[in-house]
Amino acid sequence: MPKLYDKSNDRLLGEVSQEDVDLLIAQFEEESSRDRDYYVNNDTFMMLADAGASSALLDAIKSALDANGECEIRWQAD
Repeated sequence: MPKLYDKSNDRLLGEVSQEDVDLLIAQFEEESSRDRDYYVNNDTFMMLADAGASSALLDAIKSALDANGECEIRWQAD
């Protein structure tokens, strides 16, 4: 399963499904085909929730949000 990390400190946030990774790819603009990191704030968090993100993905991202409601996450294939 793909793993989701907090980009600021490489802390493992959890495992997510391939469907969650596909959702991230579809919802965020990627700079290249190798782009696997994303900036998330409260608005984009809600966008992911509205797009049908799983509770595993949302919980993982929520744990990385800072006091300002922002974070950078990255995913890594198994």
